[in-house]
Amino acid sequence: MENDEIDYNIVFPDEDTSETHWRGTKEPVVILLGWAGCKDKHLTKYSAIYNKQGCVTIRYTAPLKTVFISESFGYQELRSTALKLLEILDDYEVEHSPIFFHVFSNGGFMLYRYVVELLHKDKRFSSLFVIGAIVDSAPGSGNVLGAVRALAATLGPKINLIFKSVLLALFAVTVFLLRIVLYPLTKYVHKNHYDAVQERPPAWPHFFLYSRADQVIRQRDVRLFAGTLERKGVPVDTYDFVSSVHVSHLREYPEQYTRKCCNFLIACMKDIDGTHIRHRLRVQDQ
Repeated sequence: MENDEIDYNIVFPDEDTSETHWRGTKEPVVILLGWAGCKDKHLTKYSAIYNKQGCVTIRYTAPLKTVFISESFGYQELRSTALKLLEILDDYEVEHSPIFFHVFSNGGFMLYRYVVELLHKDKRFSSLFVIGAIVDSAPGSGNVLGAVRALAATLGPKINLIFKSVLLALFAVTVFLLRIVLYPLTKYVHKNHYDAVQERPPAWPHFFLYSRADQVIRQRDVRLFAGTLERKGVPVDTYDFVSSVHVSHLREYPEQYTRKCCNFLIACMKDIDGTHIRHRLRVQDQ
């Protein structure tokens, strides 16, 4: 479906399934923000986890050029995308339901950053009630090699090798200059996603899923970010899958991953009165 040129997919659960899980409570609306280059068929596997729990799901992945080019050069194209994404909630009259985010890699987190900023600043969305967010394989900061690996994986093996090498080299130089060398100066005009959310985080609980084997997003970046949020009073938990590579935790550990996502969602729904969980969350395997 499209909403002013935004391609997205929305799935409503079977009414009986929703009632079985939520028993009269408004079912959660889960917004899944895909990684750069993510195909909808891949994101569908994640949304199915929540559809089986009786949730409404909205799937969206930002275009490659926006993630790798616009954001690298400081153009905030994703801000308008975030606005249109939130307007979808009103289009389908689910704006009063509990909202839950599932965010993948830096590609999804860049968009999540602008969603968070809109929820902080825009009065049109003051009635939205976000109950929590799962962040899978993100966020990362200042990792040129990881960014190049992400772009290389996104381009795939079919692209001309010489063209691909030149493109990756140009991208690496651009990221190094703009996001590392010049960033101490340019951050006053446009902060990156990592610093922006860390500086003014949302209050709802976050669950960070990562792996020390991830060669795109460094575990230290995730842990540092999570620690900063926790010190600022945000309920936070983390889980290291140890051996799974970037955004592959569901593929490598399907039962464990599914269980952790569902348990976290349920824990957030139990706090539906709006007084967010203030103790450290523990998402246990059952």
